[in-house]
Amino acid sequence: MTPRGPTSVTFAILPVKRFEAAKGRLGDLAGGTRRALAESMLTDVLMALRRTAAIDEVLLVTSEPAADAIGRGYGARVIEDTEEDGQSVAAMIGVDYALEAGADRVLLVPGDCPALDPAELTALLAAPVVGRSVTLVADRHGTGTNALVLAPPDVMKPAFGEDSRVRHEAAAAAAGAPCAVEQVPTLALDVDTLEDLAELRRLLAERRGGAAHTRGMLSRLAGRERG
Repeated sequence: MTPRGPTSVTFAILPVKRFEAAKGRLGDLAGGTRRALAESMLTDVLMALRRTAAIDEVLLVTSEPAADAIGRGYGARVIEDTEEDGQSVAAMIGVDYALEAGADRVLLVPGDCPALDPAELTALLAAPVVGRSVTLVADRHGTGTNALVLAPPDVMKPAFGEDSRVRHEAAAAAAGAPCAVEQVPTLALDVDTLEDLAELRRLLAERRGGAAHTRGMLSRLAGRERG
């Protein structure tokens, strides 16, 4: 990561569950295929984070050995998820580390948004860190949360899961922090269901570049479907 000087320090935190537990709602895909898809998406997210100059360090919180290896290969600092109790708990492990390391703010982002555009992330993080604030990026349905920007990192506790947007807005209000809801198109699409996967195919077909590993995986899947 390229340091941006003493004005602010931003860490990205990427919680990743064990791959055998990943993407259970993609039930029509074989377990090995789901695992390979999860690995491909994680790789593309890590590449996008590395290309975002506003991010000083990437923290990958996981108990998955393959994710550990991928993260280290793409310059992330890997922290063991000793709790294995879901995305919110893993995110807080990263928040605690970021606080000790001197981060002024954190970006909490999932590992299944492979279309992530570094330019859109740069715009999201362009505002200077001033006081307490929360920025929320909703999922494409408008009810979930696909990213949080927290300043300071412990301004509130994340509460990911179904209908998390309203919980996060309430938590920000309880913490006395303004909560801005931003539109980041390439962060709005996470892949949990076969419908999401179809939408990802459509999105990538409309864009040039990016998500190279996921594109390759989807191309192989399409070949199998045609075969």
